[in-house]
Amino acid sequence: MSGGHGHVDGSNKRIALLVAVLAAFLAVSEMGGKSSQTEVLTQHVEATNMWTFFQAKTVRQTVVRTAAEELDAQFKDAGNMPPAVKAQIEQWRKTAQRYDSEPETGEGRKELAARAKAHEAKREHARGAYHMFEYASAAFQLAIVLAGAAALTTVMWLAIASGGLGLVGIAFTVLGFVAPTLIHI
Repeated sequence: MSGGHGHVDGSNKRIALLVAVLAAFLAVSEMGGKSSQTEVLTQHVEATNMWTFFQAKTVRQTVVRTAAEELDAQFKDAGNMPPAVKAQIEQWRKTAQRYDSEPETGEGRKELAARAKAHEAKREHARGAYHMFEYASAAFQLAIVLAGAAALTTVMWLAIASGGLGLVGIAFTVLGFVAPTLIHI
């Protein structure tokens, strides 16, 4: 009977080691998930800021264009446009054009849209990582539960299933770090 008891103790030690390894990977996966979640929120805020700035530039551009067109229409009907009015119209049109594209400052509508889209792409990359880490965490948690059940019942297929789920968790963790958009689940 002691031979069987020694075998159970040895199995429980291996299962305890499996649980420790699974818990360590779970911690790494949770850390990656939290970091990715924070990055999703950060990039979402940055993209929103860029789109808000884009909208403000659009409103300003529309106001300046409308003012130029209105003043131009007023004096074209009169047939006699003073040079100061002509200069003002030209200035407003240049301003409207600058609002559309301003490469030197990166604050024209075209540049703002490109920056917003870049933040959106980073957000989606981080979102993919977050999902991979969440799947990994679930796999590790289930693996730990199965390992605990294996230790209590000495049913070895539970330990094997636990190890298999641990490998699935490792695969999702690696994907979360290196290729979060490789698969979509």
